[in-house]
Amino acid sequence: MALRPEPTAPFHSVQYALRALEAVARYAGGVSEEQIARETGLPPAHLGHLLRMLCREEYVERTGDGGYVSGDALARLSSAGDRRRALARKLQRSLDVLRDTVGAAVYLSRYVDGEIQITQYGDGPGTPKVNEWVDFRSAGHAMALGKCLLTQLDQDGRRDHLSRHRTARLTSRTITNEKALFRELDAQPAGVPVLDLQEYAVGTVCAAVPVTVGRAAGSLALSLPVGHAHRLRQAAEALNRHAAPMLLTLVL
Repeated sequence: MALRPEPTAPFHSVQYALRALEAVARYAGGVSEEQIARETGLPPAHLGHLLRMLCREEYVERTGDGGYVSGDALARLSSAGDRRRALARKLQRSLDVLRDTVGAAVYLSRYVDGEIQITQYGDGPGTPKVNEWVDFRSAGHAMALGKCLLTQLDQDGRRDHLSRHRTARLTSRTITNEKALFRELDAQPAGVPVLDLQEYAVGTVCAAVPVTVGRAAGSLALSLPVGHAHRLRQAAEALNRHAAPMLLTLVL
C-alpha cells in the first residue's frame, strides 16, 4: 500500500506555526494576517492554512476586525504551575477529536530510557484499542508505532533495543530477521506513515507517524480492524495531517 508524503510535513508545519505564534505574541492588541506574512516571510496561502489550524487548536483567536491575538490554549500551556495538567488535557482532547476524525483508536507514544511507552490514547466503543496480547515494549519490531520509533534511532540504538527485546514471530507476517527489519526501517520514506499489516495481531492493521520533540523519539499512531483495511490509506494520511498540531502542543 503506497502512501504519498504530505506536502506539509509535521516538522516543517510546526516550525512555520511557531514563527506565526511569535509574530502574534508581539502584538497584544492583535495583528493582521498581512503583517504576520511580512514578519514571517511565509506565503499567504500557507500562512492562511496555519492560522486556521492554530485557531482550531485555540492557540490564536480572531479579533473583531479580523486580526489575531494569542489564544486560551497558549495561555494555559504557558502557566508554569498548571502546564503538565494543561498539556495532558490538551493532548487528550486532541486525541479524542482525532479518533472521531479518522474513525480509529489513536495512540501517542515515546521512546523513554530505552523502552516504548504509550503515554496517552483515544479509543471508544466503536473504536476499541488493540488488545495488548504481547507487551508493547517487547513488540516494537512488529508494531507501526514501534517501528516508527525505531526509525528515529541510530543503528546502535536499534541494536541495543533488539538485544533486550528479541524479534519474536507474533504472526505469519512478522519480520523476525534483524537485517531485514533494519533494511525496512532504513527504506522508510520521510513523511510517509509506517504501516503494520497484521504483523502484531491477526485482524488488526496500524499506521504511525513521527512526532519527535528535541532528542526524544515519539509517534502518533492508529489501529483499525482488518475489515476496515480499505480505510487505512485515508486514515493514515489524516493522521499525518494532524501530527502537526499534536507536535505543536508537545513543543510548547
